[in-house]
Amino acid sequence: MGKRQGGTRLRIEAGATLTPDTGEFVQLGLPFGPKPRLILAHLNAEALKTRSPEINVGDSLTAFVRRIQNYRPNGKELCVYKDQLGRLSAATIRMAMTTHSHAAQINSQIVVAFEFWFPKNERQRIVWPSILQLGNEYFLSLQNHAVPLDERALAGLAHSALALDIYAWLAQRLHRVPSEKPQLVSWAVLKEQFGTGHKRMDHFKHNSRVAISQVLAHYPAAKIEGSEYGLILHNSPPPVKKRLVLVRQDPR
Repeated sequence: MGKRQGGTRLRIEAGATLTPDTGEFVQLGLPFGPKPRLILAHLNAEALKTRSPEINVGDSLTAFVRRIQNYRPNGKELCVYKDQLGRLSAATIRMAMTTHSHAAQINSQIVVAFEFWFPKNERQRIVWPSILQLGNEYFLSLQNHAVPLDERALAGLAHSALALDIYAWLAQRLHRVPSEKPQLVSWAVLKEQFGTGHKRMDHFKHNSRVAISQVLAHYPAAKIEGSEYGLILHNSPPPVKKRLVLVRQDPR
């Protein structure tokens, strides 16, 4: 899976994990949809709360899913989350930047080590990590640059990957906008960043406006204006003063 914005390219590659009973690698798919975003928020918060890159997922993931869904998840729902957790843990992220004269590339993984549990029941064979370790660079970046997000907002936006992305972006962007100088972000730039799967600009604009209205319901302090050219961003306080849940977002 790849994305492009200006001279920057982002590529996410699916990974594989070893099955202890057969000694063979099993290919995992790419993470997709809202659930990996929610899981990443949970991992970030756990790492910062414990001040350790090593996270014992186990019961904490179940408790997080319960809070997000506002009810106790059943086994089938947990399997979906655990499947996405496995995909996220094994994926490799490649980012490359090009100019007229040269190119540079960074290869990284959010999770650099993990232990998998394999159910004995073949009909429920979901591989998922019970203990994992975040990459050192990623963990240091979390400590230095993590953006505060409200878990209640995540719960309210859990149905939409687009709304979650826009919420996280506004949370890290708005408080850095100069008070005296609002910033315009064009629809073309927004589509490059958030418009995966949208071929037509009018469809992207419509879906973005719906997602933005949902985000503002959970982030009322956000000061933004829509125009025919894009979004006008005004300096706004972050959604929460305390770090309830933290997600890293690369500045755009």
